Amino acid sequence: MSLDQTSDLMTGQPQAASHPGLSPRQLKVRRFLRHKPALASLILLLALAALALAAPAIEAARGLDANAVDLFSRSLPPSEVYWLGTDELGRDLLLRLLYGGRVSLAVGLLAAFCAALIGTCLGLLAGYYGGRFDAAIMRLADTTIALPLLPLLIVLAAIDLTKLGLSPELASSEEVSFYRIVVLIALVGWTVTARLVRGAVLSLKRREYVLAAEALGAGPSRIMLVHLLPNAVSPIVVAATLSVGNVILLESVLSFLGLGIQPPVPSWGNMLTGAQETIWSAPWLAIWPGLLIFVTVIAFNFLGDGLQDALDPRAEADRTT
Repeated sequence: MSLDQTSDLMTGQPQAASHPGLSPRQLKVRRFLRHKPALASLILLLALAALALAAPAIEAARGLDANAVDLFSRSLPPSEVYWLGTDELGRDLLLRLLYGGRVSLAVGLLAAFCAALIGTCLGLLAGYYGGRFDAAIMRLADTTIALPLLPLLIVLAAIDLTKLGLSPELASSEEVSFYRIVVLIALVGWTVTARLVRGAVLSLKRREYVLAAEALGAGPSRIMLVHLLPNAVSPIVVAATLSVGNVILLESVLSFLGLGIQPPVPSWGNMLTGAQETIWSAPWLAIWPGLLIFVTVIAFNFLGDGLQDALDPRAEADRTT
């Protein structure tokens, strides 16, 4: 029995009653499509992702090199050759933005996924077993939430990896720079998902179908993975979607401070760093990456709102936006 069905039994108002012939999944899709800002945000994010993935093809078609330094073409305004102008080192700004989008979006999605995975596992275990384990996990979550997030990330990002046994070449490599940011953000971003999953599990584990599974001899692993986790997916998806925008902001701040993605690998954050010296003479170098960060974060927030409305089993199908 799914969460939609159990909610229908509790409220006494089956969702499909007002829309006979529509399954719960179809009702969710219908509610999402009626949320215009979320639908527009999804289209925008898909377009940004498609352009970022197509960056090598666009680079080859235009006959330019995103990493080629040309000091004689520094900070040029938009033109027929350079559609958005050039940066402080004479590189094509459009291509740098597309490659930077690949990095920023990848960091946001991967870190949000890792944080959601950690939070889901801890919240599922805490809600099911309860007792001292639940208390320990929740106190750890409270402690993490109480710490100032940005200063904590700055301190962690400033740790010298060579002191941890990595070679200088590996510590300064592009891959380590990327995954370090993902790991740091995931380690401090799991708390919201853990709380949401714990609350859902506490509500679900006394439902009739869970008690029936226990009576039939199902073990804890089967109950958590088969009966509890699928019915707690909705808050996980919503929390992960909403956190992507925050992760992109955190990555941008760390890269802006020189503690995130390191040049020459572009990200929207370190592109803002490079634009500091030319903010008055070439403002487009700061406007475009800043605008992309702003639009992407807002789009993910709207998408999260739309998913929250669509996945809520008590949401009215005829809700207008």
